[in-house]
Amino acid sequence: MKRFGLLLILLTLAWQGLLAQDTLILKDKPVETVMVQAKYHDPKKATLLALIPGAGQAYNHKYWKMPIVYAGFGATVYFAITNGSDYRLYRDAYDYKMGINTHVSQEAIEESAKYTEDNLITLRDYYRGNMELSWILTAAWYIIQVIDANVDAHFFYYDVGDDLTLQIEPQFNTINEFNLGYGNNIGLSLKLNF
Repeated sequence: MKRFGLLLILLTLAWQGLLAQDTLILKDKPVETVMVQAKYHDPKKATLLALIPGAGQAYNHKYWKMPIVYAGFGATVYFAITNGSDYRLYRDAYDYKMGINTHVSQEAIEESAKYTEDNLITLRDYYRGNMELSWILTAAWYIIQVIDANVDAHFFYYDVGDDLTLQIEPQFNTINEFNLGYGNNIGLSLKLNF
């Protein structure tokens, strides 16, 4: 066990040493001749990675969005599965009551005894509609997270600095070139800095 821990520490240090190879040590060459290419953040790559839920958000360094993506999938898939289970239960109960299928679960037999044919049809259609809606919402959530990753990748280098301001100030002019000083002008001055 101690050897495994020592091996793990050595591999970690070696890995860190490999990662540190981005810095160039130059002894014989002048610094001007070395060109270092900056990494480019590619929106196409972010979109392709987003085909795996959450991977596009990780590529964009928006790690806080990953739990939201997985919670959305968890909720929609949960409702799709539970509504699908209830749909199959009432479908089997209706089939048993009508004599179409006699090989159903005990729970379906009990439900068929509780409700009339019309009630079973209503319950079956209700849960079927909810199941289909849940699967549609799951697909929509998938598309939304792909679009989110793509948009975040496009705005990765967008600068949101402190100089994005809108200043509204009152303005008082006593002499105006249009009316040649005949009266005072009062208004608002809007200054938008990009």
